[in-house]
Amino acid sequence: MQENIVEAIEGDETAVSTTSASGPALTLGHVLRGMGADHEPVARLEDIHVIRHTFKPGDPEALRGPEDLTEERVLAYTREQDVSPRRFPLDPPRYWVIFVADGKNRSRLWGTFENHGEIIELRTESNRFFDLRPTGLLAPLTNRLVVEWDNPRSWHRSAASPSAQRMSVVEIADRDKVDFPGFDGVLLTYHQLCEMVDDPRYAAWQAALSEVQGIYLITDSSNGKQYVGKADGAERILGRWTTYARDGHGGNIALRELALISAPGETTRTKTDHARHFIFSLLRVFGPSAPSFEVNTAESHYKAALMTRKFGFNGN
Repeated sequence: MQENIVEAIEGDETAVSTTSASGPALTLGHVLRGMGADHEPVARLEDIHVIRHTFKPGDPEALRGPEDLTEERVLAYTREQDVSPRRFPLDPPRYWVIFVADGKNRSRLWGTFENHGEIIELRTESNRFFDLRPTGLLAPLTNRLVVEWDNPRSWHRSAASPSAQRMSVVEIADRDKVDFPGFDGVLLTYHQLCEMVDDPRYAAWQAALSEVQGIYLITDSSNGKQYVGKADGAERILGRWTTYARDGHGGNIALRELALISAPGETTRTKTDHARHFIFSLLRVFGPSAPSFEVNTAESHYKAALMTRKFGFNGN
């Protein structure tokens, strides 16, 4: 992929380039020029604005963690900008390229929106709202392109600016696979759990957890309460945890009360994001042929030992 981009921009004498001991270094300017030239319609640097989001765990209106990197949440967060043209351009360009902080100054490409203009009727005294729509510009590089964002305080800038063009490309590669740490080392946030059950990077985890029955623990990091559960028979740990990834509660009554709430006087329930506080770990694993009574006995033991019936989420 990197060779293809270099080939696409080799003939562009106006591209900004830096040099290293091994020759010209690839920059964000090179990438945007090369990919933009292949886009229909052509996207020039002047048509592109680059934005860097960071996580703010304590701000419910912001992106609080990786679990918020859904199209819906990123769109809602990005489309709302300050009224002041000193804080955000009065007439921002057509394409908004979104990066997310990925450790120190590293920033990973999340995706690209096409700006169809401000929605004037939504403007408030302090904020403007833009009609942003997902676009395929840079799609082959989504979650693969990592750049060195030179000044994190400057969270957005025109792609035509020298500071944006000269940002170094750190890597263009798929994220590394995640090694399985052993059953005693399993500790997953809810977001990591959702990734684990589907992402090919967790293939080793999926293989291991699909072969064992066991007793697991869910801890609510917002209050310390715990839930002891079991996965037995043909379901195995992976199958049981996939259920949690899909609905956030796995059918448990107490966890479901946190995941689904209804407004006063209404019967319709809406889903909350409380599952973001859950931490998943394993207490004990059993081979696939272990009888159910052994798994049941272990489950009862851990409920008693951790007192999750009295102080946690276990109702029986």
